[in-house]
Amino acid sequence: MNFISQAHAQAAGEASADGGIIQLVMLVGLFVMFYFIAIRPQRKRQKEHGEMVKSLGKGDEVVTTSGILGKIVKIDGDYLLLNVSENVDLKFQRHSIHAILPKGTLKSI
Repeated sequence: MNFISQAHAQAAGEASADGGIIQLVMLVGLFVMFYFIAIRPQRKRQKEHGEMVKSLGKGDEVVTTSGILGKIVKIDGDYLLLNVSENVDLKFQRHSIHAILPKGTLKSI
C-alpha cells in the first residue's frame, strides 16, 4: 500500500515539456534585452572613444579622465605631453583623454 502512494506522488510532480521551453524562451529574451540595454551601448561608447583618441593632434585642447585641462604639446606613441600651465607639462597615456574641447576654451577659463 505504501508503494501506491509513492507512485501517485511521483506522477503528480512531473513537469510538462512546455514549461521547459517557456523558461528557455524567457532566458533567451532576457539575454537579448540585456544586450540591447547594456552591452551594445557600451561597445558604441568604446568605439567612439577609440576614434577620438586616434584623432588627437598637437595643439588640441583636452580634458583628462581625472579632470585636468590642458593643451597637447607633443604626441609620442601611446603617450602625450600636456601643457597645463606656464612651464608645467604633464605626461599622460592617450586613452586617459576624456574629451576634446573647442579651440580657445582654455583661454576663456
